[in-house]
Amino acid sequence: MPFIQITILKGRPPEKKEQLIREVSDLVSTVLEAPIQNVRVMIQELEPEHWGIAGESVKKRNEGSK
Repeated sequence: MPFIQITILKGRPPEKKEQLIREVSDLVSTVLEAPIQNVRVMIQELEPEHWGIAGESVKKRNEGSK
């Protein structure tokens, strides 16, 4: 049973997450020749202040670019 974990920043609309789940599931099913019913996808959303790049949070980086 393929289990795919995807980590993204919060803020994307529900329909985009549904599309992501659908398309990732289809691709994994095709590549691994696994029944689509066996494919699991988990999206974990992180707050921008919980994700760091080059020593500072994404939230702080975004505030600095405005």
